[in-house]
Amino acid sequence: MTEERAATGRPETSVTARATAGFIEAYGEKPAGVWAAPGRVNLIGEHTDYNDGFVLPFALPRRTVVAAAPDSGRRWTVWSEQADERVAFGRADAAEPGRVTGWAAYVAGVVWALREADHDVPVARLAIASDVPLGAGLSSSAALEAAVQAALLDLGDLTVPVADRPGLAQRAENGYVGVPTGIMDQSAAIRCRAEHALFLDCRSLAVEHVPFDLGAAGLAILVIDSRAPHRHVGGEYAARRAACEYAAATLDVPALRDIAVDHLDSALARLDDPVVRRRVRHVVTENQRVLETVDLLRANRLPEIGPLLTASHASMRDDFEITVPEVDTAVEAALSAGAYGARMTGGGFGGCVLALVDAAATDTVTSAVTEAYAERGFAAPDFFTALPGAGAERLG
Repeated sequence: MTEERAATGRPETSVTARATAGFIEAYGEKPAGVWAAPGRVNLIGEHTDYNDGFVLPFALPRRTVVAAAPDSGRRWTVWSEQADERVAFGRADAAEPGRVTGWAAYVAGVVWALREADHDVPVARLAIASDVPLGAGLSSSAALEAAVQAALLDLGDLTVPVADRPGLAQRAENGYVGVPTGIMDQSAAIRCRAEHALFLDCRSLAVEHVPFDLGAAGLAILVIDSRAPHRHVGGEYAARRAACEYAAATLDVPALRDIAVDHLDSALARLDDPVVRRRVRHVVTENQRVLETVDLLRANRLPEIGPLLTASHASMRDDFEITVPEVDTAVEAALSAGAYGARMTGGGFGGCVLALVDAAATDTVTSAVTEAYAERGFAAPDFFTALPGAGAERLG
């Protein structure tokens, strides 16, 4: 596994210590507090969210940390370890989407969304550090939004029910930054619990914390960062979403979530376009796989979810057509090395693979994937093991 390094190039200490040290260096005093929110992996349930379906993410041990303190001035100031820069913005900037750009737009977006909801957001100084990989499909943006939101809520003594916080964070990304994400990422970053997966109904927004104690079962999730460059993600995502919406309209249902797996064949028979049929088959069967996975976790039959994970990957590869050779190679190599199941996680066209493995077998699977990549001439992947962690919280 590669050694993590801070933006300075120095070996990583604690991400919390780095955020605190960054605050002191940037502002000359200690922060009033430190808050954190995790990245996430989606155990199963891909491209079901915008079809009003079901998803099952869990929080990663990798986090974005925000050290913060109130400011008596009129401008929010935020320093980022990764960008190694400090950005300031005022009320006018936070009132008009697009006025703040780049990484700081996510911070300004949180301020904007809270103010749009009539909350008196405190002016603050913030410092941000993170060990959530960027561009790997692990939702680094939602981790940032959730950590900033937690800090501002506490600093301002603002009362926002936990159930309402993901929607506000999502609004920051959709309405201010301009990225059309669903609500899964923010829900995971805010509402997850340690040793549980978050079963989320994307229509009703009802959640259930499903036991997922990998450690007690002697298992681990090995996360494999494929290092594959994302290819045409924006247009391909839009095309698949449009196909799903077209199919729902043709089938006269509010969303593809309303097609039961028992009625899938009759629904497909009503669609003329073979590509649209494949897209529908993925969404309907993926929703069913989520429900079956949840049933197995409730029964504490963790190894048995493996075939469902692998079937999900096959569906993404063949029906939704969103995988790339690097992630397919990682899945195949992990399974050959003894993983119970493996699948790509995230929107596709790159990103990460997760493999359910015996905790004692992580090195074996890591070596097998590394060797398979070398044989194919791919850039070396990165790896880390993940046990389900907690959502956004104050650390100190």
